[in-house]
Amino acid sequence: MADLPTIAPMLAKLSATIPEGEGWLYEPKWDGFRCIVVRDGESLELTSRNDRPLTRYFPELLEALRAQLPERCLVDGEIVIPGATGLDFDALLQRIHPAASRVNRLAAETPASFVAFDLLGLDGEVLLEAPLRTRRARLESIGTGFHPPIHLTPVSTDPADARAWFGRFEGAGLDGVVAKRLDGPYTPGQRTMVKIKHERTADCVVAGYRIHKDGKGVGSLLLGLFDEAGALHHVGVAASFTVKRRGELLAELEPLTHDALAGHPWRDWAEAMAHESTRLPGGQSRWNAGKDLSWVPIRLGRVAEVTFGQLQSGRFRHGVSFVRWRPDRDPGSCTYDQLDVAEPVSFDSLFSPRS
Repeated sequence: MADLPTIAPMLAKLSATIPEGEGWLYEPKWDGFRCIVVRDGESLELTSRNDRPLTRYFPELLEALRAQLPERCLVDGEIVIPGATGLDFDALLQRIHPAASRVNRLAAETPASFVAFDLLGLDGEVLLEAPLRTRRARLESIGTGFHPPIHLTPVSTDPADARAWFGRFEGAGLDGVVAKRLDGPYTPGQRTMVKIKHERTADCVVAGYRIHKDGKGVGSLLLGLFDEAGALHHVGVAASFTVKRRGELLAELEPLTHDALAGHPWRDWAEAMAHESTRLPGGQSRWNAGKDLSWVPIRLGRVAEVTFGQLQSGRFRHGVSFVRWRPDRDPGSCTYDQLDVAEPVSFDSLFSPRS
């Protein structure tokens, strides 16, 4: 659809509970790269939520999309990589790489899938103003022939199904559940969907911090957990502090920076960064090559209680927020075994009729 303007994906607002009542449609919340597919004949473009081009990073999807999508269409969905125990977001991140040879190798080793969940245009007709019930029916009409690696997301109007998905599908690496109004139009860039995400708490060692991009305080706290062998792994960051709190944290933590590297478990992180399997706080962002990811180590001693949504490959995924300091906890007690982790579920089972 060369004549169709760039469309920003419809977004979601967070809710603590699954909304119920007439007129809701429920879907699993996929944990991958949000992607709008624009096809106009042989021309095919994959665009991210932030209008970044994704086409070159997922060459294995292009032939399948051309074979299974109509010649002129615009489809909203998610790019995911199925792993042995569900979705593998770490493998997805590895794809954002400038070297085509690396991308092609990973496309063969860890092939991606595309899960379609909305139809925004078909055969020259723009469907943004059409209600979801119409868009879904049209999507199902073109999705009858979908087969891997292209999938049609399961949906239900029954909140009992949504509650079951919320619990069972977490083990496949899904984020939670999304609820949409059946009579609602597609609203680009607006938070008119509702998302219900998993949330748990954990006590973590704070091993350092990053300065906020404005240079006026702590932007994020670097979190660590000990494994059974006593190694401290970087599991994520807690961020989103107010301006006032950023300054307070800087004053609070600055005394702990003195001689912090003496005996610090991440002292040799720069050398270890050469190994992709090592989760350490430095390194360059795949999305923003200019982003400063340098960090300030502190002496171990502080423990923070944080909320998190998901643990994957030993690392927190979405929804990490600082709750409070835990002066009653010893850093050595911050281990992985405190975490409640869902049982694995296979990716293919998510699309079976029994789901």
